[in-house]
Amino acid sequence: MKTFRLTRILSIFFLIALSITSCKKDEKQKDSDRSNNPLTDILKGPEKDSAKAEEKVVQKESKPPVMQENGFYNAFVIPKEKKMRDSMFSVFAKKYNERERYAILALNRLDSRSKWNADTLVVPAKIDTTLMSYSPFPMQIDVLSGVKKFVIFSYPIQAYGVYSNGTLVKWGPTSMGKKSAQTKRGLTFANWKKKLAISTVKSEWKLPYNFNIWNSEGIGWHQYDLPGYPASHSCLRLLLNDAKWLYNYADTWILNPGGATTKAKGTAVIVFGDYGWGKRKPWRNLLDDPNSNNISVEQMTKIIEPHVERMIKEQTNRETVSDSIKAAKSVIDEPKEISAAEQPATNP
Repeated sequence: MKTFRLTRILSIFFLIALSITSCKKDEKQKDSDRSNNPLTDILKGPEKDSAKAEEKVVQKESKPPVMQENGFYNAFVIPKEKKMRDSMFSVFAKKYNERERYAILALNRLDSRSKWNADTLVVPAKIDTTLMSYSPFPMQIDVLSGVKKFVIFSYPIQAYGVYSNGTLVKWGPTSMGKKSAQTKRGLTFANWKKKLAISTVKSEWKLPYNFNIWNSEGIGWHQYDLPGYPASHSCLRLLLNDAKWLYNYADTWILNPGGATTKAKGTAVIVFGDYGWGKRKPWRNLLDDPNSNNISVEQMTKIIEPHVERMIKEQTNRETVSDSIKAAKSVIDEPKEISAAEQPATNP
């Protein structure tokens, strides 16, 4: 009897075990079928771990250029790796039109040829192609109200400003003298100009729209590369459009007969301040504070006011000299009246 019961229990246990094994095989088969079914794969989607791994690979190999948004100005980060840099500038060209790109590069003290020097571009949230919305110079300076034309160059922020009777009419980027060949500071006056000057340092250097301001030192403003930092041999580099504009705007000196001495000076120019050599580029500070490059009216007045009396004196003298030259020329050019006796005979 005991043997029968034991045999019966073992049989039941065996049947249960066989049933479980069969179920597991069925599940395995279902899983296998499911894995081979394309529709199942689409519905199921990728495994989470696989997706994370794939995401990491994408971020490492083909991460797009970064635009870090920060209010008034954004940082357009440029990767170091060449392919990624090319990709970034491709995105840059598609995102902004030609005039917008020009304005963005100007804010970063760059020309189009030197844009590859940048590792980050400061980009305004709203693009103003005139640049006037981003002017670091005050729009009005009362102390200049009597000065008809005035140009100022700021070493600290590598920018120039133009004022007519105290109103800002234009500003733009510059690249002034490098640390070992700094541009002379102080008040000076525009002298002579030449559409294409040849550098006396190297004859290979062509200087379009050159306007001399320190004659004895051979220093002037002109078009040349803007690499995003002070890089010149004492001159004041400008973008081509700015060099053209200033070439036509500023007045030259007037020389005495023979050209040995100056009879009247040209437009007043001031170069001031010092650059933060080795420090963060000042326009990068716009990312943290959109007013960081601004020069206040008080600061500008302090710089300009000591020179206003002389500027107006030289301006008045130039107007007097210019008027006298025009008057003398008009006398020379005035046609002489011919008397009746001198009238040529005419046929009836």
